[in-house]
Amino acid sequence: MTQAVSDAWTLPWRGLGLSSNLSTSDVPQPYRLLDSAPGFFDFVEYSAPLSLDEARTQASLFSEMWSRRTDVPVLFHPVHLNLWGPELEPVSALKALDAHARAVGSPWVGNDVGWWHSRSQPFPGYLYISPPFNDAGLADCAAHALHVQSHLSMPLVLENPAVMTRRGQWHVLDFMAKLHARTGLPLLLDLGHLFSHQLSSGLPLDAGLDGFPLEQVVEIHIAGGVVSRRGARAFYVDDHSQPVREELFHLLESVLPRCPSLRAVTFEGDGHPPEVAQLSLKRLRRMVPQGARPPLHLRPPESLAVPPLTGDSRPWELFDAGHAVVSAEKVEDPEGTLADQDFRLAVVAETLDKDWPLSRLLLAGTREQLATFTASKEYRNLFEGGGRSLTQVFSAWAMRRLREQPDDGASAVLSLEMLVPTAFMKAAPPPAPGQVGLMDDVRPASFPVNLSELVFAARTVRRHLTARAWACGDLDLSGLEALAQVARRPGSEPWSFAVRRKAPGHEVLNVSRGLAELLRELGSRPRPVESVPPEVLAEGLWHRLIRLGDTSGVDRPLAQVRPVG
Repeated sequence: MTQAVSDAWTLPWRGLGLSSNLSTSDVPQPYRLLDSAPGFFDFVEYSAPLSLDEARTQASLFSEMWSRRTDVPVLFHPVHLNLWGPELEPVSALKALDAHARAVGSPWVGNDVGWWHSRSQPFPGYLYISPPFNDAGLADCAAHALHVQSHLSMPLVLENPAVMTRRGQWHVLDFMAKLHARTGLPLLLDLGHLFSHQLSSGLPLDAGLDGFPLEQVVEIHIAGGVVSRRGARAFYVDDHSQPVREELFHLLESVLPRCPSLRAVTFEGDGHPPEVAQLSLKRLRRMVPQGARPPLHLRPPESLAVPPLTGDSRPWELFDAGHAVVSAEKVEDPEGTLADQDFRLAVVAETLDKDWPLSRLLLAGTREQLATFTASKEYRNLFEGGGRSLTQVFSAWAMRRLREQPDDGASAVLSLEMLVPTAFMKAAPPPAPGQVGLMDDVRPASFPVNLSELVFAARTVRRHLTARAWACGDLDLSGLEALAQVARRPGSEPWSFAVRRKAPGHEVLNVSRGLAELLRELGSRPRPVESVPPEVLAEGLWHRLIRLGDTSGVDRPLAQVRPVG
């Protein structure tokens, strides 16, 4: 094994940064925000695949980041880099990571200490599994960290993980201090992640900081999150799209003077509209003022000998606990495990709803049904080299369940949602001036039986149950029985409808018979505007299903419209 590091690491001052997934569809868009308000922040910390080529392909803002990286420096925060788990990262992946970080000029690479993926399959929502804070967890995390560092030209910076479940006898800061001592690698202090540990353990927010090596912290993260309660316990859910807790602003203010090696403070503001992100950045700018500071020189670890993984930290057992494969009562910290399961199951449901919004409600609409899916052989196979996606393993599980427990209504719905993506196999011709055509993200579709009542019912039942939950604090899922009844009584006539492609996933839309006929025709060829009945034209434009060819040859909507639903 060849060590890629030089004799010394030089870490420049980066200042205040804003995180980004480098997608044009995300908010805030860092470069638009910086253009409108110069000086709000100094750098961009972005998440992307380890491979530079994959990042170029998948990240729609990559080209702008690349062209502006001299004026707006970057830090690379890679997507799902394992720093714990049953297997070490492949050397080829780490070589790609090093090449990527060197190409963009990232002076270090930071990542949460956790198990992010199994055999390149990330856990849903990138919800990694944190290690146990004990000797076994320390040994295996040290092996992972030293293995990664041995293939990097720049320092690997170790970030304290978010936690809900108490595993092991140590405080998270004690664990991270021991990991630093074992590896010699610098640290990244995530304040929200620290808050998650303190709440779960019933500790004050600043507990453990006095004995923690703050002089080894080179970066700090601050982000939004939600505090929820289960019984007498409180838990912090790390959700960057939420407002930053006031406690975290105060904590940042108190730790900043105690971090002499600090090089960067990053606001992870994913999902904050630009005008909202500006408010947090203004406040952070006062704590981290603009201006150059001398670089920091660090000595790399004297030895990067990688010890073998012991497996004693039991990653697959903790995977099973987090995904409700085993009863929470049989593992350490049952209440914390249930809170962790709640979060993971919610993310699984949200992910499935992008492709299976109807089937998921009928087959896995309750917590117990979702847990049956995540405890299934199909779900486990996804992370053991099955090589398929979450949406594919759900369909395999759903088909097996329907063979074992036949349900004609659910079977029809599953067939419908398998059919929906095929609507986009055929391209739709664009309209010329004076013509009407399909929107790019819309296609016509048909099905042998009429499930329009179910599409309507799914939307109204969701709204009804959510409204009641807000009022009474309890989500009464018995209301899903109505969906099962509706699915079992489809109309006997063929059904025509519209499909809208979303990012990702699809949406089935009920439309009038006249509009359905128009959409079917427009799937083959545009029509002259004057040949379309005015009421059908108005309906299609209102619901943003059709578009008009502009007289200049540029497509544009000719009426104010509002999103469906």
